[in-house]
Amino acid sequence: MAKIKPQALLLQSKKKKGPSGISVPTIMLYGLIVAVMVFFLFATYRHWSRRSMIQTQYDLSTTEGKNTFIEHKRSDVNGPTYASITTSKGLIIVELYKDGSPDIVDEFVDFCQKGHFKGMRFNRVIKHFVIHGSKVDKPEGTEDWTSRGKHYSRLDTSLKHEAFMLGTSKTNHEGEGFDLFITTAPIPDLNDKINVFGRVIKGEDIVQEIEEVDTDDHYRPKTPVQINEVTLKYST
Repeated sequence: MAKIKPQALLLQSKKKKGPSGISVPTIMLYGLIVAVMVFFLFATYRHWSRRSMIQTQYDLSTTEGKNTFIEHKRSDVNGPTYASITTSKGLIIVELYKDGSPDIVDEFVDFCQKGHFKGMRFNRVIKHFVIHGSKVDKPEGTEDWTSRGKHYSRLDTSLKHEAFMLGTSKTNHEGEGFDLFITTAPIPDLNDKINVFGRVIKGEDIVQEIEEVDTDDHYRPKTPVQINEVTLKYST
C-alpha cells in the first residue's frame, strides 16, 4: 500500500472543511421572517388599541346620554320654570313660581298644553294698574277693577306688591277658562283678587307698550292686542 505524504493529507483536509459562514440568502430569509413577525405584532397591537379606544368613547357617550336623559326627565317631573308669551306687540318672558303656587302653575301649564292662550286678547287695559287677558268679555265685571285702578293710581308707588306680577283671577277656571293679569303698578291688596303665580323678567317694555294703547270707556283696547302663543321653557 502506497504511503500518502503529509503535505498531501494537509491539502485534502483543507479541501473537505470548506467555508463555515452563513450564506447571504439565508440571512435575507431570516430577516424577512423577523420583519413579518414584527409587522404582525404591531398590527395586532394597533387593532386592539383602537378597539379599546372606541369602546371607551362609546361608554362615555352612553353614560353622557343616560345622564342627559335623566336630567331631562327630572326637568319634566319638576315642571317648566319659564313661559314665553308671544303677543302682537312683542315677547314677554315670565318666571313661574312653582314653589309658591304649585297648583296654579300646574293649571297654567295644563291650559298652555291645550293651546288655550293662543289668540287670547287683552280685553282690559287699565293704565297704572293691570292688563287683563281673557277669552270671556264681560264689561260689567270690570267696574270694581276700574275703581281700584283709579284709586291706586293716586297712591305712592312704594307699596308692598311690585309691578309686572303675573296672576289669574280667583275663580273656577273650568267654565270661563284661565285668564291672565299682569300688573303695571304696585297693588297693595293684590292677593284679594288675583292668585299670583309668576313675574315678568323680560319684556317689561312690551307690557308698558300694551298699557299705553287707546281704550274705550270700558277699558277695552280700540285696536286688538292679543297673545299669539305661549311656550313653556324648562331650566337646564
